[in-house]
Amino acid sequence: MTRQSISLTAPNEEWLKNQVKSEEFSSKSEAINFLIKKARSQEEFYDFVRAKIDKGEKSGFAEKQSREEMLAEFKKDLGNV
Repeated sequence: MTRQSISLTAPNEEWLKNQVKSEEFSSKSEAINFLIKKARSQEEFYDFVRAKIDKGEKSGFAEKQSREEMLAEFKKDLGNV
């Protein structure tokens, strides 16, 4: 594992110390790694959602449907997954 030296603001340092003190994490390194992993995962999710939105926007306009028609279509599509 690579060692790094980072500088934290006073409130962030205090928060990090409290996380270890309350045994939420066993070390500051564990907490930092968890937060980075969570941020990366969130970024990947946003990229996935953006790609889906782009695909939807490029597909053109959909015909107007009632709630019932949309629900039926969604259920049909879920059955194909």
